[in-house]
Amino acid sequence: MDERMWSLLGVIGPLIAYVFVGISIASAPWFSWSENALSDLGHASRSDVAPYFNFGLAFAGLLVLIYAVTVFRRHAKLSSLCLAVSAFSLQLIAVFDEVYGSLHLAVSVLFFVSIGVASVAYAIEKRSLLAAISVVVGLASWISYWAGIYEAGIAVPEIVSFTPVASWVVWSAWKIYSDLL
Repeated sequence: MDERMWSLLGVIGPLIAYVFVGISIASAPWFSWSENALSDLGHASRSDVAPYFNFGLAFAGLLVLIYAVTVFRRHAKLSSLCLAVSAFSLQLIAVFDEVYGSLHLAVSVLFFVSIGVASVAYAIEKRSLLAAISVVVGLASWISYWAGIYEAGIAVPEIVSFTPVASWVVWSAWKIYSDLL
């Protein structure tokens, strides 16, 4: 596969995550943004949408991991390592779903901390304003949630903190793809 195709994995991976999360939410009438975590969709013994929710996270994580260790590594060495950890921890969320209790919590915390670290690394390494904004938005969403500033399920800060990170990952991949044309 040529480098342009590898770079597209950085676009496709996050989109796959959103598609499978969206399909899972649409197929789970019980899911509530005001009461649930996104991971509730992946609970193997309580959720009938768990197979495709967990598959979507695992597959998205794999695609972003491949992107991180191939063309992104040549673009941003430190950031690629951080993004690889994030992508792998996303896969771990799918593997160790809520059935695993505290192990699931640990890999979820690892994921959200690692996307913040990856964003800081990319903001510094590439002077990316988009990555810097993602750090601020992510922190603000979690601090607001834990401080009780708004009432919602934990799914809200999960999606709010992931979206700007997905944005800079997709942007970086698209930039690499465009530069290779």
